[in-house]
Amino acid sequence: MTAGLETLRALREPGVYETLESRAAALEAGLCEALGRAGVPTTVNRVGSMLTAFFTAGAVTDWGTATRADRARYGRFFHAMLGRGVYLAPSQFEAAFVSLAHSPDDVAATVAAAAAGL
Repeated sequence: MTAGLETLRALREPGVYETLESRAAALEAGLCEALGRAGVPTTVNRVGSMLTAFFTAGAVTDWGTATRADRARYGRFFHAMLGRGVYLAPSQFEAAFVSLAHSPDDVAATVAAAAAGL
């Protein structure tokens, strides 16, 4: 209960949501750039600090379009990222979250791991 209350207090601080938006947008842009340079068809869906990368060229708007993504490639990517110290959701049907604990350096390290892992 205390942790929840402290989290709510932290979220009331000025600029918190802007910080989360900025870091999540940087992660999205970095992932899209790294995946694009690798020639991997990817769609990154993001809402605020929550995002998911789908290995598919088309828009992902529902379950049907999500299931067209290359799940085997995502599995390989997940393991490549894990081997580089970045823990993502083990399924592309789950979301990753950027939190206030993630620094700009963490975002940059994640993008670098993605570029190397591809």
